[in-house]
Amino acid sequence: MAEQTEFRFSNSVVVAPLLALLLIWFVFWMELYFQTNFNDLGLYPRRFSGLQGILFSPFIHGSLEHLYNNTIPLALLLTFLFYFYRGVALKVLLLGALFSGLITWGIGRPSYHIGASGIIYLLASFIFFKGVFTKYFRLVALSLVVVFIYGSLLWYIFPVKDGISWEGHLGGFLSGLALAFFLKSHIPSPKKFAWEHEDYNEEDDEFLKHFDEDGNFVETIIEEPENENEPLKITYLYKKNSPEGSNPE
Repeated sequence: MAEQTEFRFSNSVVVAPLLALLLIWFVFWMELYFQTNFNDLGLYPRRFSGLQGILFSPFIHGSLEHLYNNTIPLALLLTFLFYFYRGVALKVLLLGALFSGLITWGIGRPSYHIGASGIIYLLASFIFFKGVFTKYFRLVALSLVVVFIYGSLLWYIFPVKDGISWEGHLGGFLSGLALAFFLKSHIPSPKKFAWEHEDYNEEDDEFLKHFDEDGNFVETIIEEPENENEPLKITYLYKKNSPEGSNPE
C-alpha cells in the first residue's frame, strides 16, 4: 500500500456513507411495505443461530426514531473514516463489525440485538483513539471534534437505560479501541522547511547570504562580466539643422 502523502477527497467519501444510509432505510421500508419485521435476524447472544446477527443486525431497526437517531452519526463518522483513514477504512468496518458482534454475542442479554449503534460506537472509538495515538495535529483535532459532538455517547456503554443494547455499544467501543491500537495506518508526513532537515547548512542558504553577522541586510550587487574580446562600439547621432526662423520642438 502506497504511503499516504496527504488527505485527498475520493469517491468513497461520498459513496460509503450514502450506500450505508440507503441500505438501512431500504430494509426499514421493506419491513413497512411487507408488514413484517426482521428482528429474528438480529444477534441473539450465546445461540448458534444468533451469530447471523453479526451480519444482519446493523441494518435492522426497531422504529423510525431508532433509525433516525443512527442515520446522521453513521453518515458523519463514515465520512470522517473514509476521508482521513481511507487506506484502512474497509478493514475497520469489516473487522470491527465482526469483533463487536462477537463481544455482544458473548456478553449480551438473551434478547435480539439490532441496530447500527454498535457500528457508530466502533467508528467514534476508532477515530478518537487513532488520532490520539498518531499525535498528528489534524487527526488529534478530529478526535476533539468527535469528543465534542459524541462525547455523551460514552455513558451508554454502561447499563444506564433500559431498552438499549449497551452490550453492543461496549463491543463497538472496545473493538474501535483495539483496531486503533493494532491497525497501522499511513498518515501524511508533516512538511519540513529547509532548516529543519538534518543536512541543513547555513552557509549554503541563499537567503541568509543577504545578511551579515549582526543580522543587517546586505544588498548583493551582481556585476556583469566584461568581455575583453568584444570591440568597442561608438554610436554617432546626427541632428538635422532646423530651417532659419523656425523653432525646433
